[in-house]
Amino acid sequence: MKLAIFDVDGTISDSQSHITHAMTLAFESVHLAAPSREAVLSIVGLSLPVAVARLAPGLDVPLQERIVEGYKASYFTSRAASPAPLYPGALDCLRDLHSRDDLLLGVATGKSRRGLNALIAHHGLDGMFVTQQVADDHPSKPDPEMIFAALSETGVGRRAAVMIGDTTYDIEMARAAGVTPIGVSWGYHPVSALEAAGAARIVNSFTELEATVLEILEEVA
Repeated sequence: MKLAIFDVDGTISDSQSHITHAMTLAFESVHLAAPSREAVLSIVGLSLPVAVARLAPGLDVPLQERIVEGYKASYFTSRAASPAPLYPGALDCLRDLHSRDDLLLGVATGKSRRGLNALIAHHGLDGMFVTQQVADDHPSKPDPEMIFAALSETGVGRRAAVMIGDTTYDIEMARAAGVTPIGVSWGYHPVSALEAAGAARIVNSFTELEATVLEILEEVA
């Protein structure tokens, strides 16, 4: 068997409006100016405490923790009112790959378990991902532990796996774990940064992504 591991925010789901809005409210809740949109999108993919520490390194830990809790509450409210959409073509690509007898799908995300479960339920993705690695259970990306856990759960060797993501954290995590990193051009980090981080391939559509995943994994058949 082979394994395709997907990031979520910025790769499958276009959640930037939820993320930026929730972070703005979280900072405002402690009477601080919100970071810029560019700054917030630059930390998407990191676990939330790490992301907040990156955005506000001069704050003491208790205040950072208040921002984290404010973000969680705001994001939950936004998600409940209007769940983040999947990118066009994402669902068809996932369904096509999931239908193959020789390929397993997984997730490695900076989202919480609750957030991932809500997205899966809303978009009808139940049963699609046989391994689901979330921020609740692992160190933040780019630590490779999420990928190591996915490989262990599925019994797939690292040469027979790919990691698909939109940020340098995804690419660096994949390289650290010894799996092939595939970058997507429609997410939150620029293509130039993905290339510099060591992406083996950059794709510009889900049609291209599907073909690229199968091409790379066919080489280890």
